[in-house]
Amino acid sequence: MKMRDCRRVVVGGAMSAMAMAIVVPNVARAGEVVEQGRSVDGPGAVLSQRQRPEPVNRALEERLVDLLPRLMREVGLDMWLVINREYAEDPVYLTLVPEPVFAARRTTMLVFHDRGDEEGIERLTVSRYPLGELYEAAWEGGDLDEQWVRLAEVIAERNPQRIGINVSRHWPVADGLTASLRDRLEESLGRDLVERLVSAEALAIRWLETRSSVEQESYPHIVALARGVISEAFSNRVITPGVTTTEDVAWYIRQRFADLDLPAWFMPDVDIQRLGTECEEGSPFCGDTDVVIQRGDILHTDVGVCYLRLCTDTQEMGYVLRQGEEEAPGELQRALEAGNRWQDLLTDEFQEGRTGNETLAAARTAAEQAGIAVSVYSHPIGFFGHAPGPTIGMWDNQGDTPVRGDWKLHADTAYAIEGNNMVQLSAWGGQWVQIKLEQSALFDGQKVQYLAGRQTDWHLVH
Repeated sequence: MKMRDCRRVVVGGAMSAMAMAIVVPNVARAGEVVEQGRSVDGPGAVLSQRQRPEPVNRALEERLVDLLPRLMREVGLDMWLVINREYAEDPVYLTLVPEPVFAARRTTMLVFHDRGDEEGIERLTVSRYPLGELYEAAWEGGDLDEQWVRLAEVIAERNPQRIGINVSRHWPVADGLTASLRDRLEESLGRDLVERLVSAEALAIRWLETRSSVEQESYPHIVALARGVISEAFSNRVITPGVTTTEDVAWYIRQRFADLDLPAWFMPDVDIQRLGTECEEGSPFCGDTDVVIQRGDILHTDVGVCYLRLCTDTQEMGYVLRQGEEEAPGELQRALEAGNRWQDLLTDEFQEGRTGNETLAAARTAAEQAGIAVSVYSHPIGFFGHAPGPTIGMWDNQGDTPVRGDWKLHADTAYAIEGNNMVQLSAWGGQWVQIKLEQSALFDGQKVQYLAGRQTDWHLVH
């Protein structure tokens, strides 16, 4: 979308499922100006269901072959077990198996064994049903007791010293082994092997937070699609001032994603700020919903979709022009510039090895020195919208966040750069309003890049 006139642009052409020729907008470094989103109407903008398994499985193969060995050695595990049952899946499970897999079947057991640098990671399944070429079947029987016996044999034959299992007190995504399955595992292994069981918490988090090279290529396109739908929603294509409600716009976004076969991972939110709707400092829940949109209103939306197993989380702002206005008032434009400024101050503090709490403290100090009233609540994104990794502030806690805020930043991880800045509008008698922004970005270990640009101008409704 062209920033000033809010007209949509088509970036690139059709995509090939076999080649995964993902069409992406320009990838901008933090602070650069690019188009807002892309057209979602062009040919090949979204792959069909039949086309999606190939690129997903190609990305999975890269992760299993190149990424998993490095991560297992980083955290010091010789073996990793992922054991789950149908409809009680481990949160990690569906990130490890190829498309089209929707659930575990009966009791599904995955075994990852590190055989060293030369032979790499052995990937086994001890399950009733096979999982394709990415896994070697070590057993395909039908008796549950025999299955557990075979799992114990597989483990004993390889004699690993540190066996990771998915149990965690603090991280839900790393706590997927149920109590009954853990009991059965310990019963099957015997005392010697049980004593080698350790939490795979660190591996699960590192696996989920790290983005492979293929994912880094496709992620900008996914984020741009979400931004493109926002561009549509905050335009006269959808909004007629004095008629359309915020709920109308929210459901338009929800339906548009459904029509594009892009699953939303939460209900889109649309709210307005206008004279008389004072915002509470710090809280991101500012603005009225289920009201008729009027000229002069400030619009805000929060949306998230998942596509090719990667999720987005985006917040942008719009303004409904009054009669005779051609652009947003100057003080609103300066307010958005201040929002971009705190984003820059935050991303400038990203350093590999620095914790989320340390990053937050440094960014808040910089914002205070710049005179920006900001609340930061940024988080990792990836296979989940609220993904594991370093928490960088929470809307209700601008100090240290225990455990999650202590997690360190690593290279090749993605984040929702999320927060708000408070400004006073003289045109509204000094009333405080919030500029709530959230854009997806990649940290490569040296710098932060917005995956599909970021909002640097207002969406305008004429």
